[in-house]
Amino acid sequence: MRICVFLSAADLDDRYTRPAREFAELLGKGGHTLVWGGSDSGLMKVVADGVQESGGRLCGVSVTFLAAKARPGADEMVIAKDLAERKRLLLEKADAVVVMVGGTGTLDEATEILELKKHGHTDKPVVLLNTAGFYDGLKTQFRRMDDEGFLPRPLTDLVFFAEEPVGALAYLEESQGIS
Repeated sequence: MRICVFLSAADLDDRYTRPAREFAELLGKGGHTLVWGGSDSGLMKVVADGVQESGGRLCGVSVTFLAAKARPGADEMVIAKDLAERKRLLLEKADAVVVMVGGTGTLDEATEILELKKHGHTDKPVVLLNTAGFYDGLKTQFRRMDDEGFLPRPLTDLVFFAEEPVGALAYLEESQGIS
């Protein structure tokens, strides 16, 4: 499976890097391909290292203004002209999406895939990996949107919330018929 991971390129502490590395190792050992923003820094590097060291493949999609930070030695690296093209390519190249901890860029990517799902433009499974409760507030907001009728499809059709890396990958593999 080709799994797109939206996440931060920032250097973060162990409460975020440890579970990210755990997810990356599970992904690599499962023979999956990481599709990610292509950066060789911060949490993006942690995940790419873990996937590659565990036998998985790397498919990066960087962007022109960040090309200098692109990871050397990825199995595939594409340089998009802008962020909109980057998001489109990341989603095209993936079978599923996992949203890990991140900032505004990660949130932008997450809401775009959920908007596409909401309107029936994709049926790719989406997991929000709520490491250390990072997305508790967002989860509450999404539930309110669902409860108050802002979503035309049930929230459970749009996104699966996982608290641990093993649960995130298990959900994706099950959704794709991989056991």
